[in-house]
Order: sequence, then structure tokens, then C-alpha cells
Amino acid sequence: MRTSMTVSMPSGARRLRPAPRVGLLVAALCLVASAIPTQAQADSDRLMPRVTPKAYVQECAACHTAYAPALLPAASWQRLMGGLEKHYGSDASLDPATVTQLSQWLQANAGSYKRVHEVPPQDRITRSAWFERKHRRIEPAVWALPSVRSPAQCSACHTGADQGRFDDDELRYPAGLTLRQRWMWHD
Repeated sequence: MRTSMTVSMPSGARRLRPAPRVGLLVAALCLVASAIPTQAQADSDRLMPRVTPKAYVQECAACHTAYAPALLPAASWQRLMGGLEKHYGSDASLDPATVTQLSQWLQANAGSYKRVHEVPPQDRITRSAWFERKHRRIEPAVWALPSVRSPAQCSACHTGADQGRFDDDELRYPAGLTLRQRWMWHD
């Protein structure tokens, strides 16, 4: 059984309906607004925090890429900062105030998402499962190129590494790649 409802309107009142064009305009504006990246979306595309201690860049980038803290879990950063006098065969000691400052910053910005929840062997980013999976087709000869030197030199291939961006769209060929190695880049 179907029922109908009638609505009575005061005399002289007009029912207002939006013009079809207004509805289309509103829908188009919503679509355009949703396509513009927000600041939160832009920040999520970066692993390096916007505010980075000057000492971190000066000290760490002197030997390798100043890694984004989100690439290692907090436990790894804690061990690394606690053993700077024997940092992978080098003495990377810093004054206690700088160690405290950098340790706090690294802990606050350490990776906590699925990809970095496991502590990699020797606390090395380049030995983590996700790093090895992403770079499985890179031949050992590529890491040894003078333009690359080691897997720790992310900026040799990733143009945005210093800002914590590792998008495949921002890759560049390091000098010295053979034609076959370039072909593997796109596989």
C-alpha cells in the first residue's frame, strides 16, 4: 500500500529549488578542492621532519645521507646514538649536549609504521627487509660505482633523499651505469 504526504504552504509562498547549474557548480568545486593536496597530505609524503636540527645535517651528512628518522625504529636510534664512538668502524663521537638533543629528536621522529617495526640487522637501514626488497635488482657493481660508493649514499639516485623523499618518480641514473643496468632501473 502506498501512501502520499502533502505539505501545505502558506498562501503566496513559493517553493525554492536550486537551479541545476548551481548544483553542478558546487559539485565541481568540491571535486577540485578534493584534488588539491592539503598540508597534512604533503607532510605524509615526506619522511624527514620539516624542522631538523642543524647538528644532525652537519654531523651525519658529512659521511652519508642524513637519514630521515622515520627509516629506523626508536630502538635502533637509541643504540646508534649510544655507540657513536664505534659507529660502523668510525669514531663519530659528539659532545653530550648534542647527543642529547639529537637523541631526543630521533626518538620523537623514529619510524613506527609497519615497514620499520622490525629492527634491521646491525641497525642498518640498508640491511632492513624493506630496503633490500626495494633494491633487490641493483647489482653489487652499481653500489661500487664512484658516483654511488655504497648503499648508504641514497642521494646518489634519490634526488629528494635529503628531504626524506624517495619516490620512484624522482630517481636519477648515477654516473657510470651500463645500458643493461639502466634497463634494470625500470623493471
